[in-house]
Amino acid sequence: MSAQSTKPETRDFTMRAVKTIAAFERTNVTDTLLGMSLTFVAGAINAGGFLAVGQYTSHMSGIFSSMADNLALGSLGLASLGLLGLVPFVMGAACSAMLINWGRRHHLGSRYAMPLMVESFLLLGFGILGWLAHPSPVFVAVAIPLLCFIMGLQNATVTKISGARMRTTHVTGIVTDIGIELGKLLYWNRNAHNPDRIMADREKLRLLVLLLTSFFIGGVIGAIGFSHIGFLFALPFALLLLLLAGPPLAEDAATLARRMTKR
Repeated sequence: MSAQSTKPETRDFTMRAVKTIAAFERTNVTDTLLGMSLTFVAGAINAGGFLAVGQYTSHMSGIFSSMADNLALGSLGLASLGLLGLVPFVMGAACSAMLINWGRRHHLGSRYAMPLMVESFLLLGFGILGWLAHPSPVFVAVAIPLLCFIMGLQNATVTKISGARMRTTHVTGIVTDIGIELGKLLYWNRNAHNPDRIMADREKLRLLVLLLTSFFIGGVIGAIGFSHIGFLFALPFALLLLLLAGPPLAEDAATLARRMTKR
């Protein structure tokens, strides 16, 4: 009897958790769930981008370095191609900031969900375009800026949500922070009662490990899925983002509808 009575409670908790992952009101739990979801998507899409265009589209350090190398070698054409990745990434981040700030100005609970909804539709477009046009040169020319825009959009969104505690589209910062926290954890404090003793942030370390693991799992699943199924494998990830963004947007739409009916 008690087992049966807990099932509705478990379902209600699960639904509330899903509804609040991308909501305006944040907790450590929702930040962790959102970060893991987005790093999982980023890892998978990064793998799909490599299959599509032969390079990873979330690593601005690599793109910027290749631009410098090609410029030094006199390959102006190749150097300028790097702008196809750099500029859209920046524009994606700017788009996220504009949507979030617009939502904040209008007191919307879906301010963080709007960029995720845009990302969902762009991923849907990437999957359909790849299914129809790959491996044509036109698809490659469109896929690079599209994927970089998506990565910039996502990275800026989770940066705004977490107060710059998390990045989701690349792991350099994550691995660096893991190393810092491990150094603190392994540091030997001779005086355990010293108020200035070195202490690791175990909660942060746990979060970083979860993000790194999610990115890796997403990359493995993305590589397998895109290589066997094709670019339509982007659709499940678009659906996941839609699931995260849908509840806050639906609540704002319902609130707006109620206000309109009262007039």
